[in-house]
Amino acid sequence: MTVRHALAVAVLLAAPAALEAHARLIASTPAEGATTAAPATIDLRFSERLLPKFSGAMLKRSKAGRVPAAISFEADGVTIHLRPARPLAPGAYEVDYHTTAADTHHVTGVLAFQVR
Repeated sequence: MTVRHALAVAVLLAAPAALEAHARLIASTPAEGATTAAPATIDLRFSERLLPKFSGAMLKRSKAGRVPAAISFEADGVTIHLRPARPLAPGAYEVDYHTTAADTHHVTGVLAFQVR
């Protein structure tokens, strides 16, 4: 096998791993499914640096619609913060998020938690 062929094989073998490298949620506060006191901020941490222009999140009260919240991105590029405009009342909440990282793949997801 020539060096050229070996290089081509290496590129083909590495391609699937690169294609699967999307920004995924790796941690959150509150955690998925948690029951907690009303958080002052909701933090979402992802596996890759996000493109803020193409990423975001929306806080919703289950069955009651959108909850006003300010969104910001941590300087590290992997963390989104949501700060509710007012303290969260007891009940079920969801954060719908969408992210785009350098690989340009758009990923969506939902984080659910309860406030006691």
